[in-house]
Amino acid sequence: MKEILEAMIKNLVQDTDSVSIEEIQQEKEIKYEVRVNSDDMGRVIGKRGKVAQAIRTVMKAVAAKENKKIIVEFID
Repeated sequence: MKEILEAMIKNLVQDTDSVSIEEIQQEKEIKYEVRVNSDDMGRVIGKRGKVAQAIRTVMKAVAAKENKKIIVEFID
């Protein structure tokens, strides 16, 4: 799942080297903390958060196949 998230984020940003995704495992929950360059944060969040919400929706669909809950946070 991390690879899918990383691929989506890297296709959105200009500085792909600054993309950092930390995976935190809990019982039935996986939390991803996404860090990108501050200049690219607007591209990842999108207008009114629509891009970020789309990323979360895709990741929740992937996680549902594995019966897990997923949280995606975008950190400055």
